[in-house]
Amino acid sequence: MRLVNHERNAVDLRTTPVHLGLGSRAKPVEGFTWDPEALQAYSAAVAADGAEGRMVMIFDGDGLGDHWESHPAGDELVVCLSGSVTVTRDVDGLQDHVLLGPGEATINPAGVWHVVDMEGSTSILAITAPLGTDHRPRTGTRTRPIERVGMPSPEEAP
Repeated sequence: MRLVNHERNAVDLRTTPVHLGLGSRAKPVEGFTWDPEALQAYSAAVAADGAEGRMVMIFDGDGLGDHWESHPAGDELVVCLSGSVTVTRDVDGLQDHVLLGPGEATINPAGVWHVVDMEGSTSILAITAPLGTDHRPRTGTRTRPIERVGMPSPEEAP
């Protein structure tokens, strides 16, 4: 995993996220994967951006999301590019559902647990504050995860 300076070629946001950092920098993240080692390397590479850093990526899918997530460092923008998506947020134990069609967007506030369900073949664009992101399996429980699966918290960042 490495951040690329001044990429001149097209970037496929489905496989190569772009990191938006301080000073209005945009850097593709080559070799990014969702495994713990790559997430740690990404965190270390962008640590200087702190809570202001953002990851931009496109996700394609069809079906129910398999996990809840929360981004404590900042809001997340979710844009439906094609298909239909339902974003469900858990706000103080109450579920809030937002249905999005092509061109529509919603904002997941910082620290709010949410899950994304894609109905039919769907593509979404997410602009996320990754610092401190947590994931938990999708189950009937509303408890916070015991084990951190995502990005280091602001206190843990290098």
